[in-house]
Amino acid sequence: MSYTPRLKNEYKSNVVTRLMKEFSYDNVMQVPKLQKIVISKGVGAAVNDKKLIDHALNEITDISGQKAIATMSKKDVASFKLRKGMPVGVKVTLRGERMYEFLDRFVTTALPRVRDFNGVKSTGFDGRGNYNLGVTEQIIFPEINIDKINKISGMDITFVTSANTDTEAMQLLSELGLPFKKKNEADVKPKVENKPPVTEAVEETPEAEAAVEETPEAEAAVEETPEAEAAVEETPEAEAAVEETPEAESNEDEENNKEN
Repeated sequence: MSYTPRLKNEYKSNVVTRLMKEFSYDNVMQVPKLQKIVISKGVGAAVNDKKLIDHALNEITDISGQKAIATMSKKDVASFKLRKGMPVGVKVTLRGERMYEFLDRFVTTALPRVRDFNGVKSTGFDGRGNYNLGVTEQIIFPEINIDKINKISGMDITFVTSANTDTEAMQLLSELGLPFKKKNEADVKPKVENKPPVTEAVEETPEAEAAVEETPEAEAAVEETPEAEAAVEETPEAEAAVEETPEAESNEDEENNKEN
């Protein structure tokens, strides 16, 4: 009896049935499936040190179980001292049984070793059913000996499916064991609602403007000050009273004449 990976049996026996019920497929051939997994790693520092490419090739080969190849630059970049055809990264493409074996090891062994792991993000879909995941440290894989690595580096893992939408692809990968992070209500920030009272208070400001417009009454009060000026103008009466004093002087002269 030939060996068959666990996830491959799980897909044929259970995943296909559940996906047909959930998305109401008419034919089994409509059910999306995992086509390939691409593991890639950029090594920009290899421009100055070509030995880094050899280290990256060995690491990706050990992780995937398949020989990796180097990726070459496609054009010259003078600012990076890069010439066309120079190795700048490594990659490997997994299909068939090796693809399912790697996914099984990745889900059951590598991801649980990530520090403070709460699930993978669901924002890595490209809109056409493919999912891209970034790994920051290669030491989460048990195939890597931490004493033999020269530098901690990450890699990109791309899951290519035959799904037409991201929803179908996400459900397929979830059924295969990829733990997506759930959206908690506590993580969702409450929406800031516009407060109507503030708007009404702003709209009521014309009343304040009307109150300001009423200030002409004060100006009218100021205009009434001419009355005081009129009162000041009445002072000539006092002057007239002062002018009447000559009469008193004439009476004193008559009395003096009589005595004489």
